[in-house]
Amino acid sequence: MALKRRNKIQATFSMSSMTDVIFLLLIFFMVTSTIVFPNAIKVLLPQSKQQTEAAPQARVTIDQNLQYYVAFGNEAPTSVAFEQIEPWLQSVKEQHEEMYVTLYADETIPYAKVVEVLNISVENNFKMVLATRPIK
Repeated sequence: MALKRRNKIQATFSMSSMTDVIFLLLIFFMVTSTIVFPNAIKVLLPQSKQQTEAAPQARVTIDQNLQYYVAFGNEAPTSVAFEQIEPWLQSVKEQHEEMYVTLYADETIPYAKVVEVLNISVENNFKMVLATRPIK
């Protein structure tokens, strides 16, 4: 009689806790995938027929509000004052001799602001490239 009772007791496994974990992981990955490039700066570049093949390492960006940003490699752009651009570029140049600098300037900013950054390049012998977008 005790033997028959043992056969009737059977372990059950609830899948509800496993599905909760899977849904939580799904939500986590969906939320974290949206913050891959949160610091992207929107700049409308001027158009050009010729595009450069050089892979620049340092970036200087001037947005439509005349705010300056600098970045090296794949790092996120950081906001700087105009006076901080030259020392920052010099410190990067000390670490990387064959450095290229790309200037991303919104097409709505005054041309004088672009020339100011280009002058920094000439004074310090930086190899500078002006970023443009292709003509459609």
